[in-house]
Amino acid sequence: MTVTSKNIDIYGEIAQLRAKGKRAALATIIHIRGSVPSFETAKILVKEDGSTVGTIGGGCVENDVWKAARQVMLEEKPRRLLFDLTDTSNLEAGLICGGKIEIFVEPILATPTTYIFGAGHISKFISKVGVLAGFSSVIIDDRPQYANTERFPEASQIYSGSFETAFKSIFPNEFSYLIIVTRGHQEDQTVLRWAVQTKARYIGMIGSKVKKKALFQNLKQEGITQDQLNRVFSPMGVDINAILPEEIAVSVIAQMIASRRSKPDINLPVHS
Repeated sequence: MTVTSKNIDIYGEIAQLRAKGKRAALATIIHIRGSVPSFETAKILVKEDGSTVGTIGGGCVENDVWKAARQVMLEEKPRRLLFDLTDTSNLEAGLICGGKIEIFVEPILATPTTYIFGAGHISKFISKVGVLAGFSSVIIDDRPQYANTERFPEASQIYSGSFETAFKSIFPNEFSYLIIVTRGHQEDQTVLRWAVQTKARYIGMIGSKVKKKALFQNLKQEGITQDQLNRVFSPMGVDINAILPEEIAVSVIAQMIASRRSKPDINLPVHS
């Protein structure tokens, strides 16, 4: 494949979007037959705000690809499109090229990130299993003897300090998964209070139903709403009768995967 300066611009834009936790869709012409005003490997990147980078030739085809890209972003699944410009019905639309174009549209998504609050024994396995399942891992704990690279070599980032300080540097989005497994109820409540006010896709907290009830009641007295608390999975994880830390990790990651594969609650602009 020939890499053009336009493609380099698109790839640079994709890297920036992923770093910012934004979504997009990339459309690439993968096959052409006949006369078409474009070329194979031509690309257009459609961003969630409706703006684009690059072109695949313009016209009605590009407009239809824009609409398809919107659906690809919503569904997070790729799609293959075929445009037959030899169809006589296209003459009325001014498409007189006389060729066929095959286009592959793929979603551009940020790497899902798991923010694990608490660096105990269960966290070690949640981090490891999560990375194997495609989740980047970030560890947060105020105990340096627990939050370190020796215990979490797979972590992309480790915060060793107070949770409140970490909150100032973490900005959860729809690709963020928050796991609350701190060393005590008070710390759990501190993290939970912050978590339910973020845009995280998933919030899970370890503990019994009794603990959940007590913490929820405390937060409601502080002004946290029931709707905010309804976002929390607690006890977290799929019910597989897990007992061992490794088993708990599998159940939690399974629940995160289910959340990841569900249709996201996002609004995309209508094409003008």
